[in-house]
Formats: sequence, structure tokens, C-alpha cells
Amino acid sequence: MTDQTLPRTALVFGGARSGKSRFAERLAEDCGLHKLYVATGAAHDDEMAERIAAHRAQRGSSWETIEEQFDLAGVLDHECRPDRVVLVDCLTLWLSNILFADKDVTLETERLCARVAGLAGPCVLVSNEVGMGIVPENRLSRSFRDAQGRLNQAMAGVCQKVVFVGAGLPLLMKPTFQPDITL
Repeated sequence: MTDQTLPRTALVFGGARSGKSRFAERLAEDCGLHKLYVATGAAHDDEMAERIAAHRAQRGSSWETIEEQFDLAGVLDHECRPDRVVLVDCLTLWLSNILFADKDVTLETERLCARVAGLAGPCVLVSNEVGMGIVPENRLSRSFRDAQGRLNQAMAGVCQKVVFVGAGLPLLMKPTFQPDITL
């Protein structure tokens, strides 16, 4: 990606360990604004606690952090402003939280997309691409995969910039030529 300017909204997505979070952090760091990290994961076990600690250490002390597992739209509404960049990592964990809390995924996705479309300051959102592998064997996993795919499509629709990261390499997907078709 040659254009490193940060638009008001950017979606960075890719597979597990693709480099998407690090790329998103660099986007935020390079813009020169105060940095706020919104973490959506929760440490439900020792392994996840270790992952969270490693992420914090990697970011360093120049980041302010807010942890929010459910009301991401509310946090963005309150925290996004022109003098700082907000990085959300990640939409996939947020979606898992919504599903396991038995909340209305469609309603929460629509609420979040409406909020992202009208943010007052720059925001980078990180998400996983989970639909490029085998078809999951159970209903819950298939439902999650489908909801994640719909969430990614909806976010790509409202974000000004969309970047796919694979093997540590960013591929700019939006803005670019968009054929006049609907999937």
C-alpha cells in the first residue's frame, strides 16, 4: 500500500497471525495523533491472559487502552474525536462476545455500522477473515462464520479505506475501482 494517509475510517482484516493488528497499529502510529486502543477481548483463561499481556507489551506505554466487550458503538461515539486516533482490536472478538451473550447480532452490527459511518475522528478497525477455510462441522461455528462474513461486508461498506493483510503484506481493497454489482 503506497498511500499511508489515514482516512476517517479504515478496516484492516485478514487471517489469524496475518500481521493485520501490527499493520493497523502502524497506521495509527504514523498519523501522529494521540492513540487510544479499544480492546474487545476478555481473559477467560490463562492463555488469553498471556495473549493480552503480550499485546500490551508490544504496544508500549504510548497507547491509552479501554476494554469493552459489548458496547463498541457507545465507546466509539464517546471516544472518537479529531485530535486522536482510535484503534479497535478486534471486531471478531466483539462479535464472539455478542453471540455468546445471546444479543441480536444483526441489530448490534447495524448499530455499530451506523456509528462508524458518522465518527467524529479517525478510527482503525481490525477484523478476521474466517470464511476462507473449510466449512465448519457444527451449527454454532457455521453461524459465527456467516455472521463474521456479514459483519466484514457491512464494515467494508461504511469504511473509507479497506486493507486486506496476508502473510504480513497489505493489499489495498478500497478505495479502488468498484464495479456496479451487488453480491
